[in-house]
Amino acid sequence: MNNASAVKALWDLRPGEAATVTGFGDTLPVSYQGRVMEFGFQPGARVRCLLNPGFGAPRVYGISNSVFSLDREIAAAVHVAINNSVEGLA
Repeated sequence: MNNASAVKALWDLRPGEAATVTGFGDTLPVSYQGRVMEFGFQPGARVRCLLNPGFGAPRVYGISNSVFSLDREIAAAVHVAINNSVEGLA
């Protein structure tokens, strides 16, 4: 198993893929950053992509004991580090 980390956008996660939130892009307004952080998408939080319905529809993510759907504009501005050794996430 490869333990190397790669940084990408939350939107780029495939279903079942897990990552750790590292920060936010400049395209996400500060007010949105605060709201997304209230949902639990804070640096250091572990997140898993649960569903990618396709056709540009919002994607579904599990974080802590919660499930959220985020549209492309927001999820593309959340930066995550992929670590293939992350297990046991929502």
